[in-house]
Amino acid sequence: MRNSTTFLFAVVAIISAFTPTIFAQTDHLCQGHYWTEDEGNQKMKEFAAQWSDKVSWESRADVIKKGIINGLRLEEMPQEHFPFQPIIHSPKQMDGYTVENIAIVSFPGFYITGNLYKPTNYEGRIPAILSPHGHWEDRRFSDEVQTRAAVLARMGAMVFTYDMIGYGESTQTEHRFDYTLLLQTWNSKRVLDYLTSRNDVDPERIGITGASGGGTQTFILTAIDDRIAASAPVVMVSAHFFGGCVGESGMPIHKSTHHQTNNVEIAALCAPRPMMVISNGNDWTRNNPRVEVPYLQRVYALYDAEHKMESIHLPTERHDYGYNKRAPMYLFFAHHLGLSAGNVPFNDGVDESFVEILPREQLTVFNADHPRPDDALIGVEAVMGYLGY
Repeated sequence: MRNSTTFLFAVVAIISAFTPTIFAQTDHLCQGHYWTEDEGNQKMKEFAAQWSDKVSWESRADVIKKGIINGLRLEEMPQEHFPFQPIIHSPKQMDGYTVENIAIVSFPGFYITGNLYKPTNYEGRIPAILSPHGHWEDRRFSDEVQTRAAVLARMGAMVFTYDMIGYGESTQTEHRFDYTLLLQTWNSKRVLDYLTSRNDVDPERIGITGASGGGTQTFILTAIDDRIAASAPVVMVSAHFFGGCVGESGMPIHKSTHHQTNNVEIAALCAPRPMMVISNGNDWTRNNPRVEVPYLQRVYALYDAEHKMESIHLPTERHDYGYNKRAPMYLFFAHHLGLSAGNVPFNDGVDESFVEILPREQLTVFNADHPRPDDALIGVEAVMGYLGY
């Protein structure tokens, strides 16, 4: 128990270190452990009392969605349809899937860097899955991110893994500044735009999954963009914890002068689309079976879609996206996006042993042979100055 508690305190300490003093409207920011567990439980009851049927829920859902968009100042972003100008190189043939290094234009002078995983052989339009990551070591280059992308690709999906602002190759700005959450969400939207623009992607079969900070991106993008057909946020849906990093709660998306919500209700905006919520016993998602999931199930029941809201709780596990969390996610997307689970070995569970973990240098987009374009905006002032903030 002592080791488990020590681990949790360490996680909280790391996340708390990411929380700066930002924005004049600090009374509208809900950050970190904004409520206690008791308060979070009570708030869910208060939220539930504000709607009683589909009509009243959808009225509240509209307020929550507008609160996210307004809190992000998303509508102030450029409205032009900038060309993606994809930079794709270094294809690697793996066991049943391929990996390419990719960068696309987020807006002129700002690049989204990542990797594109695809099945080795496919015809026509296939499903696609966005793969944002959290704050763990190596991020998009980590074993976990590579593994989940490779398995999903071999099952028949195109998977785009991409860097969080300020991490990996996304070094045109730092991570901790006032508009990190805006840029991360904008980048996710642009990845979605890019995938749905491809003639080999089925725009009706788009999924997204990530853990921790990647889980936040998962439920935020799902909430504001109906093109996401299936969503799997991992170790992040909490009634009392709002995310300790500026990339999760650094802008007033949960509270305004006329509304208050939390990440449970933001996740609920997925309804009636399929969603799998994955939680564990050693972080802020430990109460999911008793507090958060019942609320989500009640929302899905309004649409007679209880079977589309799945939950996996692992009470003896910690804050990660380990195998026991990935395995049910694979089958969730296989079912709802029409992937071929049989393409992956099965030995008392999904067998990931065919995946080859590649070194970072083989996955980077910008290098000596492929330098970052000369028009790249460098520094927070240059990037946000271009956007007029």
